[in-house]
Amino acid sequence: MTEEAVPDAYVSRETPSRDQDDPPLAMEAMRAVQILNPSGEVTMPRPDRPRIMCVANQKGGVGKTTTTVNLAVALALHGNRVLVVDLDPQGNASTGLNVPHHAGVPDVYDCLIDNVPLAEVAQGVEGIPDLWCVPATIDLAGAEIELVSVVARESRLARAIAGHPAEFDYVFIDCPPSLGLLTVNALCAAQEVLIPIQCEYYALEGLNQLINNINLVRQHLNPTLEVSTILLTMYDRRTRLADAVEQDVRNHFGDKVLQSVIPRNVRVSEAPSYGQSVMTYDPGSRGATSYFEAAQEIAMRGVKESVGRNV
Repeated sequence: MTEEAVPDAYVSRETPSRDQDDPPLAMEAMRAVQILNPSGEVTMPRPDRPRIMCVANQKGGVGKTTTTVNLAVALALHGNRVLVVDLDPQGNASTGLNVPHHAGVPDVYDCLIDNVPLAEVAQGVEGIPDLWCVPATIDLAGAEIELVSVVARESRLARAIAGHPAEFDYVFIDCPPSLGLLTVNALCAAQEVLIPIQCEYYALEGLNQLINNINLVRQHLNPTLEVSTILLTMYDRRTRLADAVEQDVRNHFGDKVLQSVIPRNVRVSEAPSYGQSVMTYDPGSRGATSYFEAAQEIAMRGVKESVGRNV
C-alpha cells in the first residue's frame, strides 16, 4: 500500500479528517461557545470525592504545564471547582493563569517550609470563578535543599492540601522536570499520576525511570498512588514517527491512554504570552478542542470509577 493510500485509521484522533484543518467560521464559533460554556452549566460531571492529580514527567518540554493549565481551565469552565498547585520554580503555570508570582508574593514555598496554610497563598484566577492557583516564585528553587533536613519532608504538600478548608473537585499539581524532593512531595500528595508524553522517541526513553520512581513511592510512602492517565502531546500527524510512538504507548499502557491527543498547534504556544490558557485565548482552535475533549474524558473516567467503587 502506498503512503498516499494509507487509510484514515492512521490519522490522529485530534481531528476528524484532513478536510477540517481550517474549519468554517461557523463551526469554529460553535466550538468556541461549547468550550467557553457561557451559561455556566455543569456539563462535565463532578467526581464524588476530590481527585488529586500529579502531572509528572522528568523530561522537560513535553507539555506538563500546558496540560495542567488547559485541563484545569476546561474543567473549571464546565462546573468543577479546581485548584492548581504550581510546584515548578519556573512558575510557568502561574504565568499561564495570569497569577502574580514575583518575589515577595506568598507562594507554595511558604506552605512547604514555613507551614503557611494553603488557603492563605491560593489566588483566584481572573475571569474563571471556580479556579484557584497556588503560585510558585523563585524562592521554590531552594526548597529541594531546605526540605532535606525537615521532619516528614515527603508529606509536607499532602498535609497542606489536606488542611485546605475548601472542597475541590480536582487538584492539579504541576511538577518540575526532575525526580527530586518536590516531585516526591507531589507524588505523596496525589492519588493519581497524569503523564504527558511527547510523540517523539526521546520522550519514551526516560519513562521507565519515572514509572520505577512512582512504584517506589507507592511501596514506601503512598500506597494509593496509581498512574491513571497518559496524554499524548505535540502530535504531528505528518510524521510516521508520531504514529509509531502513539502505537507503542497504547500497546504498553492500554486504556490508561486518553483517546484524545494534543496536536502541535501554534495557538497553544501563543496563549501563555497573553497570560491565558488556549481555552480562553482561542477557544475555536484545534488545540483548545483537543484539551476540551481530554478534560471530558478525564471527567467521565472519574464518574465510571466512582460507579465501580460503589458497585
